[in-house]
Amino acid sequence: MYNNTFLEQVFLTFVESFAKHRKDLSAIMLTPQQHLWLGSDESSTLERLSLIESNKFADHQQFRIAEYIDLPAPESEEIDIEGLAYADYYLWFVGSHSYKRKKPKSKYTDVKNIERLATVTSEANRYILGRIPLVNGELFSSCSHPDNPNEQLNAAKLELANQGNLLMTALANDPHLGFYIQAAIPGKDNGFDIEGLSIYQNRIFLGLRGPVLRGWAVILEIELENYHLGVMTLKPIDEQNKGYKKHFLWLNGLGIRDLCLDGEDVLILAGPTMDLDGPVQVYRWQGSLHSAENTLSYPELVQDVPYGNREDHAEGMTLFNDVAGKPSLLVVYDSPAKNRLIDDRTVIADVLELGK
Repeated sequence: MYNNTFLEQVFLTFVESFAKHRKDLSAIMLTPQQHLWLGSDESSTLERLSLIESNKFADHQQFRIAEYIDLPAPESEEIDIEGLAYADYYLWFVGSHSYKRKKPKSKYTDVKNIERLATVTSEANRYILGRIPLVNGELFSSCSHPDNPNEQLNAAKLELANQGNLLMTALANDPHLGFYIQAAIPGKDNGFDIEGLSIYQNRIFLGLRGPVLRGWAVILEIELENYHLGVMTLKPIDEQNKGYKKHFLWLNGLGIRDLCLDGEDVLILAGPTMDLDGPVQVYRWQGSLHSAENTLSYPELVQDVPYGNREDHAEGMTLFNDVAGKPSLLVVYDSPAKNRLIDDRTVIADVLELGK
């Protein structure tokens, strides 16, 4: 059932040192303890807010990912966190895995800016897909499983490789995605760009903002297994042992900005793959957990999401049912409009009704 119902707004308050990053929030996850975890596409840290009132999260605590997982580059270089998920006492996060093109800036001449448009770079920290044990609202490098003391939970990341990590190596010769990776096409040019993460049991779903192929968006499905302490490898999950599956979805030509598990459905936040404002919509991929590899799926449109003129770009969403008391989503925005910025440390997020 399609609907477009706005419920309320929620205030997110951060410490002063992080306040500038309230303008570039890109990932969000509400955990059962009603902690709100957030990531920025301009940092290498994870942020935790606590529910203070029904419409306010504050008491900001920051966690440096480098304290739990070895990063391939200095932590001053962004991970470009684009997705968060929580499963079995692990907080998972994923970087964009994308190339980036330098953008023009007003302080430079036209000649200099045109030179910048020809500069494409890759940053090693962007290729992190990792997990950190999360117990009672705290992150640990290693700890016992709360429900099984004989099981040890350990922080780990997908093994890195010359092309980024093992997933990028596996995809380099893929008939649909390999060209974009080998040609180093930047994410905002319809290049390879992960912006959504959702987990069901051992299955990890990665939503691609790009490339969109003749209007079809792509979700990758992978499973990981421990290789050695702190490092995971791809598990063969198909007949060719290539370590990944592909799902193709019709989202009216839009790419994927975030994923969120709702029961046995995957909710999809969809938006333009290129540098455009909208449209932005939420889709429900029914039966997604039973979808076969290499099938064409048509998720149901359930919600329009507001967007602005060069502002208010929805980047992250999480189920908000437990706080709102009804099926709903909490949505955060990159480049928020000025009226979303309250005092020097607070930004406003939206609660949207979620149709079934």
